[in-house]
Amino acid sequence: MSSGMASAGKQISPAAYGALANALTAIFWNKKPFERYLRRALRGHPELLAQIDFNDLKRVVAEEVVDRLMAKEHQYQDVTLGLMLDISNMETFSNLEQQTDRTHLVSQAAVAVADLRRFTAQYGELLKAHADFAKDLEEYRRSATKQRNFSESLDLLKAEFLALQASSDPQQRGRAFEGFLYRLFELFDLEPQLAYNLEFQQIDGSLTFDTDDYIVEAKWLKGSVEFKDVVLLNEKVLRKGRNTLGLFISVNGFSAGAIDAYREKTSFITIDGSDLYYVLDQRIRLDDLLRRKRRYASDTGSCYFPASEILQGF
Repeated sequence: MSSGMASAGKQISPAAYGALANALTAIFWNKKPFERYLRRALRGHPELLAQIDFNDLKRVVAEEVVDRLMAKEHQYQDVTLGLMLDISNMETFSNLEQQTDRTHLVSQAAVAVADLRRFTAQYGELLKAHADFAKDLEEYRRSATKQRNFSESLDLLKAEFLALQASSDPQQRGRAFEGFLYRLFELFDLEPQLAYNLEFQQIDGSLTFDTDDYIVEAKWLKGSVEFKDVVLLNEKVLRKGRNTLGLFISVNGFSAGAIDAYREKTSFITIDGSDLYYVLDQRIRLDDLLRRKRRYASDTGSCYFPASEILQGF
């Protein structure tokens, strides 16, 4: 059997299908509310009601619908169980109570529903499997949607980053870079607080990751960041609390002198343009990149561990 429910390995008995047809016939007197109920209950599967003549006797219509459910149980077992459970939980019958012979009609309906209820009790495990399957399916769909939206957001940020690289206006690019970084950090739940410093042409701010706070500095210079720039960040971090680290972002990289000065002891980690591109190209997640860089800094004392080397170890 191919469907999620059919894989449970238990079939619905013909007697249960008969009880369902009887109950469907008994719970309504008028054809219009009977039709409305079926259309609402089966709205996810309109093919089950295709070419059904609701002007025909309710018994004929009910048996035709149930026959269709039974004929393709491998496909509609979960639909049948849901319909059986919905009817078996009915305690009042408003359409019947409006009729002249309401006492007799309600009594008949109650008996039919009670008979159906005996079968739903037998299918307790099957109903639980149905509920678990539906829950798992919904969680998968939510996860898939979230991942799709996440990937689409990264694609948009990648296009924005490439457009910034083509910009010839450093001031405009700096302000746009602030917004770019904010959206990137926010996408990974890093709680960013960033501000563009026009005087120094840099982005200052902070973010939070794995219970640690990071002081952030970001520059997009024509050339690489020099020792004098990174030493200032190091001093800022050392003046902060024990759980504070530094993150220096330089799109055009760092000079050999800047890296060598913090190769054995550092209070900050670095990200360059290549690292950003690996994240935007979805080769490594930003949170994984930060985690690996921080671990490497703790183990070696070095501020520099490019994504290209991290990925070589995967």
